[in-house]
Amino acid sequence: MSRLGYAAMFEQFHPTDLLRWCQLAEQVGFDSVMASDHFQPWTPQQGQSAFVWSWLGALGATTNLRFGTGVTPPGYRYHPAIVAQAAATLEAMFPGRFWLGLGAGEALNEHIVAEYWPEPPQRLERLIESIEVIRKLFTGKTVKYWGKHIKMESARLWTMPETPPPILVATSGPIMSERTGRLCDGIITVGAADEKIQMLMGRFEKGAREAGKDPATMPRMIQLHVSWAETDEEAVEQAVREWPNGGMNFPKQDIRDPEHFAAMARLVRPEHFTGRVFMSADLDAHRAHIQHYIDLGFTEVYVHNVGRNQEEFIRAYGEKVIPHLRWPDGSALASTASA
Repeated sequence: MSRLGYAAMFEQFHPTDLLRWCQLAEQVGFDSVMASDHFQPWTPQQGQSAFVWSWLGALGATTNLRFGTGVTPPGYRYHPAIVAQAAATLEAMFPGRFWLGLGAGEALNEHIVAEYWPEPPQRLERLIESIEVIRKLFTGKTVKYWGKHIKMESARLWTMPETPPPILVATSGPIMSERTGRLCDGIITVGAADEKIQMLMGRFEKGAREAGKDPATMPRMIQLHVSWAETDEEAVEQAVREWPNGGMNFPKQDIRDPEHFAAMARLVRPEHFTGRVFMSADLDAHRAHIQHYIDLGFTEVYVHNVGRNQEEFIRAYGEKVIPHLRWPDGSALASTASA
């Protein structure tokens, strides 16, 4: 089933507000949520960073939405056994609604454990070992694990869902895309040039086929950052003010503090957001932007509006965007908004 989802960004908003907005998003036609998992915001001005795993239970209990983490890095703040336990519990409580989104992580959130922050190849190795641990624990069997980076003494998950939640990995590189196809149930990426996306999807499908899977049946998720406001000028201004990290077109995984991001944000200009944050007051242009990624083959599109105008954005999308999206099966997501 194809879906348009709402991206709940814990770096920017209080969890109580995000819960209310997700409930509204369900009412107007969004049918899934991707929730960020941060210990700190990107910049101090964003101002929040609640513990997403507490909130996910509240989301499951107060909506019928599908939901998952976008994304959780295992192996630093969380041992993968704890991630597996949390994911299994949510899927046991809300069957068929939870998916586990994993990633390699950033120093911004993971350096707090006071270990050496590894280079990219080692981060990928740690992620792969963590996936192996989580997969083994999802069998319900007692497991021991002694890897290069991850160690686990005899452990078993006692509260298990009937079916383990799907594991998806966020990646923007070809090597990890292929590994994701082999090891996991689906892929998550972000907006990029069509050529890069087609390359990533090709590598993902190659890995899936090599593992004996049908890539056509596997979820392909994308998170799109947009800035919607009453005028184009306001849309640009709020992107620069609220989401300057979206205009930083360089690797950010090694930066440790929001204050350092704030210093770099002084160098960000509107032109730096090109191809990274879609900025427009025209809702039909937003529809076309999302439709483009549906046409590229993504089965789930999660939209993050970078502005503080979340309620207005949700209602506007429910009225003007969601009913006009077309998916490969010919269906449209009908808006249920009453206002």
